[in-house]
Amino acid sequence: MNIKPIKNEKDYDKALGRLELIFDSKKETKDGDELEILSILIDKYENEHFPIGFPDPIEAIKFRMEQMGLKQKDLAEAVGFTSRVSEILNKKRKLTLEMIRNLHLKLHIPTEVLIQDY
Repeated sequence: MNIKPIKNEKDYDKALGRLELIFDSKKETKDGDELEILSILIDKYENEHFPIGFPDPIEAIKFRMEQMGLKQKDLAEAVGFTSRVSEILNKKRKLTLEMIRNLHLKLHIPTEVLIQDY
């Protein structure tokens, strides 16, 4: 096992290639330990060089509604009226702080996502 920090794209590609070779290694083996360390290094490099931003707040709400099998009327309590839900989902009305808090509690969407501008 000869592990080095991932400093550039070449190191990253090499680490991914090695990871692919040892991907099915069993835990608490030499290759298993290498797999764990490589995974951490690759994750760190990807987070620094290929950051993934937050999703659009309204798209996050729609996605979560679909996951939970909710309809627009199910959000009426969180945002006010069913017609208001429609306005929000069509981006005709902005979310208020109270709505953000209620949607966070009901849909378990991080507030950092909901407070973004859209």
